[in-house]
Amino acid sequence: MQINLNSKWKSILSDEMQKTYFLYLMESLESEYQENKCFPPMDLIFSAFNHCDFSNLKLVIIGQDPYHGEGEANGLCFSVNDGVKIPPSLRNIFREINEDLDSIFLPTSGNLEPWAKQGVLLLNASLSVRKDTPNSHKHLKWNLFTDAVIQKISDENKGVVFLLWGAFAHKKGSKIDRNKHLVLESGHPSPMSANQGKWFGNKHFSKANEYLKKQGKTEISWF
Repeated sequence: MQINLNSKWKSILSDEMQKTYFLYLMESLESEYQENKCFPPMDLIFSAFNHCDFSNLKLVIIGQDPYHGEGEANGLCFSVNDGVKIPPSLRNIFREINEDLDSIFLPTSGNLEPWAKQGVLLLNASLSVRKDTPNSHKHLKWNLFTDAVIQKISDENKGVVFLLWGAFAHKKGSKIDRNKHLVLESGHPSPMSANQGKWFGNKHFSKANEYLKKQGKTEISWF
């Protein structure tokens, strides 16, 4: 399988990508895409990295796996292609941005590429999924690769903000060095969690920008 990953990230992750599990993952993935309808398109699997320069990495958001509906996933967690109806979790994210930043943000697209280009790594734990079957590629051991990515960022960067939403993301970020980075945790933005009072009011977007400003970094324009 051809890996569509930019040269900088490929260099940073080269040791990980030579490991037996990763080589097997790539072989298994090729078979999965040949035998089943899978998302995102194969050339977009590593889009989160290709849109976010490692040297400009400011913030990491961790999701679980890509949207599994036709034409939705674009390789960035919580993000959908232009023209696709904004999913409920993302609607709640936008609502919290409005409340947190006292703004009137009425997005017409759920494509989060503008965030990624500012240094936000929108990383799913699994980078692929079978159509209409959530978490269907968990067995491919994507988690080993994405755990290694998180560890690499934690070890080799300083002053990165990690937004961990929901128990799954909390566990995923358990080994982040909190002396070097800001880790913000809350409930998941999905309607079930948000409606139980675990999401709204977390003010993660303003807190992240306050921290970045103190680090001498450019704040994220969330809208």
